[in-house]
Amino acid sequence: MSRHSPHGQSSLRTVQVLGGGNARSSAHVRSLAAGLVARGVRVTVCAPADADDAYGFTGAGAEHVHVPRSSDPGSVAALRVACANADLVHAHGLHASFRAVLALSGRPTPLVVTWHDRAHAEGARAHLLRLLERRVARTAAVVLGTTSDLVDRARRTGARDARLAAVALPRRARGPEDERERPLTKLRAELGAIGRPLLVAVGSLDRRRGHDLLLDASHAWRGLDPAPLVVIAGEGPQRAELQRRIEDEELPVRLVGPRDDVSELLAAADLALLPGGGESRSVLAQEALHARVPLVAARTGGVRELVGDAAELVPPGDAAAFGAAVPRLLGDPGRAARLRDMGARQAATWPTEDETVAQVLSVYDELTQPRPMI
Repeated sequence: MSRHSPHGQSSLRTVQVLGGGNARSSAHVRSLAAGLVARGVRVTVCAPADADDAYGFTGAGAEHVHVPRSSDPGSVAALRVACANADLVHAHGLHASFRAVLALSGRPTPLVVTWHDRAHAEGARAHLLRLLERRVARTAAVVLGTTSDLVDRARRTGARDARLAAVALPRRARGPEDERERPLTKLRAELGAIGRPLLVAVGSLDRRRGHDLLLDASHAWRGLDPAPLVVIAGEGPQRAELQRRIEDEELPVRLVGPRDDVSELLAAADLALLPGGGESRSVLAQEALHARVPLVAARTGGVRELVGDAAELVPPGDAAAFGAAVPRLLGDPGRAARLRDMGARQAATWPTEDETVAQVLSVYDELTQPRPMI
């Protein structure tokens, strides 16, 4: 019999550990916390204070404990205190998982980790990340990977038990401002996309997201009549460099910074663009298919696993192929319509938030329930 019950208080106490810097894992933990609390599980979320401000863990019924980011030397000690009475600890992301390993050192508390993305680095830092991955994979009771590639990586790294995670795209919380959503024609006018196709990309402005390739590809679209407008929503260290290229090369691209209306941007778009392989389970790809917006994306393992044949996929790192795919799709309304329908069917196969919680809860039960005597 499970130790948790939707009808009463549970003796099961879980601690969710976040690094605080990843929007996808933070949104996932918020969704997970709400589902676990609804099923009678006590949830503590360890994350920086600003993460609770942004994602509302306490609003979901969880307790929030401020734990500084990994750069703070006191973060492991704070996490050790927060995990003192936990029945199970669940850490999200490599750095949060490694801190959880250190905090639980010498304790029998089961550790579950979810790898949402592969950590990227170069040089000596890449070697350090491999060491962290190995330590985490070999210590965790279960490693959940959001893609098959991540599951395979965990197994190669020495995980005792690695499984594919069911991870839903959390529903966006709607506030009073959402009742005043702008008409899409007004939004297109604000962006400068009246009478021309609107192409939307979303993601932090760093090299893993492939924005350099997107600018390279946009050269092929300048001669179209009318020329499409590319809007990139996001912020990051590459902003100044990308803006210089846009101006110097006179590219039909706008950097619009971080936006809280990404769903509206996608709804207004003719195409969604995903040029890089920086995300294992791309939020943009999921939102585009849910919104019935045709997607052009690099054919990475995680993207292909996520969208199947319901997108226009091109070889990764091939600006010419990406540049050719966009006008081909814009000029083929029948193909675009088929992708909309295929995308909606593909999205219907993805796990729901309830299914995500159910899978995690079954893992928790495996690790915390007494085994029957034989």
